[in-house]
Amino acid sequence: MNRGLILKFENLVQLRGACRQLRTVSYRKVYRGQWKPVQSSAHPVWSVLLYPQFWQKDKLISIALSQCRHLATKEETKKKKKKIALTKGEVAVRQKMTIEELARAMGKDVDHIYEALLYTDIDLDSLEPDSILYEDHIKLIVKKSGMKYKSAKLKEEKERENTDAVKRPPADPAVLTPRPPVVTILGHVDHGKTTLLDSLRKTQVASMEAGGITQHIGAFLVHLPSGEKITFLDTPGHAAFSAMRARGTHVTDIVILVVAAEDGVMQQTIESIQHAKNAGVPLILAINKCDKPEADPERVKKELLAHDVVCEEFGGDVQAVNISALKGENLMVLAEATVALAEMLELKADSTGLVEGTVIESRKDKGKGPVTTAIIQRGTLRKGCVLVAGKTWAKVRFMFDENGKAVDAASPGIPVEIMGWKEVPSAGDEILEVESEQRAHEVVAWRTYVEQQERMKRDVEVIEAKQKEHRMDYEKKQQKLAHLTWRQRKAVLYKANKHVMFSKPKERTEMDKNMLSVIVKGDVDGSVEAILNILDSYDADSECKLDIIHFGMGDISETDINLAEAFNGVIFGFSVKANESIKQLAAKKGIKIKLHNIIYKLIEDLKDELNSRLPPSVVENTIGEASVLDIFSVTVGKNKIPVAGCRVQKGLLDKKMKFKLIRKGDVIWRGSLSSLKHHKDDVQVIKMGMDCGLSLDKYIEFNIGDEITCYEEKEVQQTTSWDPGF
Repeated sequence: MNRGLILKFENLVQLRGACRQLRTVSYRKVYRGQWKPVQSSAHPVWSVLLYPQFWQKDKLISIALSQCRHLATKEETKKKKKKIALTKGEVAVRQKMTIEELARAMGKDVDHIYEALLYTDIDLDSLEPDSILYEDHIKLIVKKSGMKYKSAKLKEEKERENTDAVKRPPADPAVLTPRPPVVTILGHVDHGKTTLLDSLRKTQVASMEAGGITQHIGAFLVHLPSGEKITFLDTPGHAAFSAMRARGTHVTDIVILVVAAEDGVMQQTIESIQHAKNAGVPLILAINKCDKPEADPERVKKELLAHDVVCEEFGGDVQAVNISALKGENLMVLAEATVALAEMLELKADSTGLVEGTVIESRKDKGKGPVTTAIIQRGTLRKGCVLVAGKTWAKVRFMFDENGKAVDAASPGIPVEIMGWKEVPSAGDEILEVESEQRAHEVVAWRTYVEQQERMKRDVEVIEAKQKEHRMDYEKKQQKLAHLTWRQRKAVLYKANKHVMFSKPKERTEMDKNMLSVIVKGDVDGSVEAILNILDSYDADSECKLDIIHFGMGDISETDINLAEAFNGVIFGFSVKANESIKQLAAKKGIKIKLHNIIYKLIEDLKDELNSRLPPSVVENTIGEASVLDIFSVTVGKNKIPVAGCRVQKGLLDKKMKFKLIRKGDVIWRGSLSSLKHHKDDVQVIKMGMDCGLSLDKYIEFNIGDEITCYEEKEVQQTTSWDPGF
């Protein structure tokens, strides 16, 4: 056959194949298409057919494309965008880009991408501009286009506008009005703080406290006979409530430091002085229990000198008042001293405009829902006000005073209980009034966003640290195995991981048996905070891991039971209840619920639970000791067995017990006796002062002077080394 005809036939076949692959380009959504007549290409198809030998396959494709590119839909015409200028022929690529996104990144049109995909395994019939391409195809397209690719940086999120609520600028002194002083009572546990406040209020608060110990902050308004008002904060004196004492001093104007006349300065007394100094709050010293015969107020004043608390009689500026809170002695003198100091401080506030305040305590009430005790510091709080605190907000439904009586308004310096919160805010959160509920949503959304960003940043730091740690461990392991061949390395790694690979799921869970999972529920936010602060000091993870899987406020619920069951945990409740159905459900599922009203008893119970998770330790109890005086051997069959002639120096030797052979202070054998004889008789027990001959269950040569000890092993329950500090 003519050579020219053969070449022409081959080119026609190639062109036909190319056209078949391009059919999707030519007729894509043809029913919506619109034909646009244009001037024909500079290289018409007929010229290819006349002179096929001068045209390569790639050239044929480009010509075919030039004939077909002019079929476009109306939608594509609208979406057509300007091409992006490239920098140095580099294309920023990322995983799973669409065809349209890649074309835009390359500064090309969509048809260029289809052209580049002709000789790949992708079905062009199924492709649309919004079809997703995988990374290997993206890189192939870029290479075919004569460009270089680089990984695109993650698109940085557009910086959000700060929509947080902030305090108002300082008020004009002309609009300020006098307000009651906020006084915090601080001191050591059981030094009479609640009794003092009780005497001032003429109520029985102390008798209601569990164990006579204040468990959370109480805020009360006291009306004096002179007509003056004083807002008192009664903070806990127990060691566990350090954070709550610190919070009390940050919202107060004056601190009354209560010290028992017979005890003097104690640990929490020193801590209270430090809190007052850190907050820059003036002190008034109340020396309590002066009615007791062993009271020594002068000793208290001298002890306080060591902590820079100088009373007026020693040339300082701290007023000291000797009182008896129980008998009500000198209480009016203390109140007058407080009022005098408040007048010197000229305490005033702006009672107009948006409200500002501080959450003193928060809790979840069964009937009222989330409730907070707050001190108003600016503005006047009324029903219907929209408040923001932390990451929650409230539309004030009701307000109550310390006696539970409903009030319509609360001015600066007045403690008030607020109902209407969507969630329970944290104690110590700043309260700010906003214009509307929509504004409150914006503030909460912003604060949640900021917290998420901070958490993500911390998580990234932790992940990077873990990755670095794992990489270092891997490199160390590789260095240890560097001198081995790959077969030897494989064998070593197999042996190291064999016990884990072949252990059953049940056995794997037993490996982590020494872990205590805990759920903590409390009556108020401050109580939960105090318990968590104590648990943060746990430092005995090597003995038993302590995992706090959940904490919150309110009574024990079915959710808590299910969570405890999932993690094999224990529920600890502080000043909360569990109804009968919850207790029955817990008993059915084998979940322990431990309820307490005094914090140190809860911690003691927690320590007992930790102790129960520790494996018992084996203790040796010595029963008797004997010394080897002579050695000889006995022939039994063909074997010679060494025998020690001994005298019991202490206790007795019992053949049923365990024995050990000690030579020059070192234990060289442990086991049992094969024989024990007195003269020629086999015996079970040899008492102190008697001679005997004995042989061991293992062949060991005796030396004169060796010591043989008879002992028994007992399992003793271990106790945790964790010391919570009280």
